[in-house]
Amino acid sequence: MKALTIENICRACGGELIGKAADDREASCVVIDSRKMEPGGVFIATKGGNVDGHSFIPQVFEKGALAVVCENAPADAAGPCIVVRDSFKALTAIAAFYRKQLSCRFIGITGSVGKTSTKEMTAAVLGQKYKVLSTEGNYNNEIGVPLTILRIRDDDECAVVEMGINHFGEMSRLTALVKPDIALITTIGECHLEALHDRDGVLKAKTEIFEGMSDDGIAVLNGEDDKLRTVSRKGTVFYSLDDGLDTSFIPGRHMQLNAHGAAAVGRLLGVDDDKITEGLKSFQTMSGRGSIVKCPDYNVIDDCYNANPTSVKASIDMLCETFASGRVAILGDMFELGENEAAFHASVGAYAKEKGVEELIAVGALSKDMAEAFGDARYYESTDALVAALSGMDLKGKNILVKASHGMHFEKVVEALTR
Repeated sequence: MKALTIENICRACGGELIGKAADDREASCVVIDSRKMEPGGVFIATKGGNVDGHSFIPQVFEKGALAVVCENAPADAAGPCIVVRDSFKALTAIAAFYRKQLSCRFIGITGSVGKTSTKEMTAAVLGQKYKVLSTEGNYNNEIGVPLTILRIRDDDECAVVEMGINHFGEMSRLTALVKPDIALITTIGECHLEALHDRDGVLKAKTEIFEGMSDDGIAVLNGEDDKLRTVSRKGTVFYSLDDGLDTSFIPGRHMQLNAHGAAAVGRLLGVDDDKITEGLKSFQTMSGRGSIVKCPDYNVIDDCYNANPTSVKASIDMLCETFASGRVAILGDMFELGENEAAFHASVGAYAKEKGVEELIAVGALSKDMAEAFGDARYYESTDALVAALSGMDLKGKNILVKASHGMHFEKVVEALTR
């Protein structure tokens, strides 16, 4: 890893070196998970709710660690320890130093709905021409983004970085770290409203991403989003379903919009339309984010990873656009919606009825309002209660959408339906 010597790591994070650095070798990796340690790597010992990484310091030195960054150095450490006040802040500082050594193009992706799918599509499109590194899974926060940057290597030509937030100021910190050359925003929806208040607040928080960009950085925005259309910034490209690219092979209008966002980035970086289409056709939907699972007796749209009113309505659209009949929506509570949470849940129930969902199964205390607005819905107080009841339901020939906020653990529902 370019310039990541023990000396430079100490300087970057303001740490005190305990023990002697054997030489000026560059680190082979930087990790906070001891299981991912490679010989010559640097381990950052962090304290979590259940696990304290400091207890794994002996094991990482046994695996050949170059050094450890920690808040408390063991008295008998088998190698050099860099002692800091806050290991998480040290992680960010080390990533910021490393970012300065990198010459690849950075594409930052954010939005209320479709961040992960758009990130995966963009990586697939750019991969037709460049060597690309992208965010793994949902590593999109103030821990995940530094770890993503620290995975980049000299031969990577493009880095596609997903950036998620739920408070004002978080995006400012992330964009100062990422410094994207291109920033893509998918949608401005009704999410994290406890902190962001309303969609105008969401717009303000998401567009903090521009703060880290240079004057010639390019913003790629969804031109079909009413809030994003109000953005006035030099170097802005708007995308829509009417930009001349056929994405009919992708199910769901909102997923097609994500594809057009990825295509816009590809075009900016010189990928021709034929290659863009090849990339999009190679895209594989991630589990929990709109993937369609074909079971022997029915189909499941596994969109269980997270939910807000905007994303749930988009998923209902996908269900109704993809399947002409047998439309079942299993929907659960949506969190962090603030004082209007009851109205938001009711609006989803009414939307499902209006769009042609034939059966609604609502789950959770907040979803009572959803069930009442739909009318003749089935209602369960908890995810476990629903799972227990699933085996007795006749779902043959049905097409079933599964979606709720992450804290509802709807992966249990998907597992019960698909096992």
